[in-house]
Amino acid sequence: MEKNSRSFEEVWNLIRKHAGETFYTKRGYPFTYQIRGTSIITDRTSWAINNKNLRYAFDLWPVEGPGEFNYAVRGPSYVWAILSDNRIIEKPES
Repeated sequence: MEKNSRSFEEVWNLIRKHAGETFYTKRGYPFTYQIRGTSIITDRTSWAINNKNLRYAFDLWPVEGPGEFNYAVRGPSYVWAILSDNRIIEKPES
């Protein structure tokens, strides 16, 4: 996996743009999220994931799965699902 060519600000704007759309965890569980200020809240949780967690995960990217930052970010399954989605982080062309 290669490092993403987008800045975190570009990624955060895409995360905001795709709020309300369906994303899937690595295990295939669907979820949506809403933006509240600088946080996301999924429809599967009642707590917020601040964009500082997303930035931290973004700085570690690329990772193979949520377990690689499991203890470092809140909601690692959701953070990984969002960041690994083609709508958010562009994939290198093969």
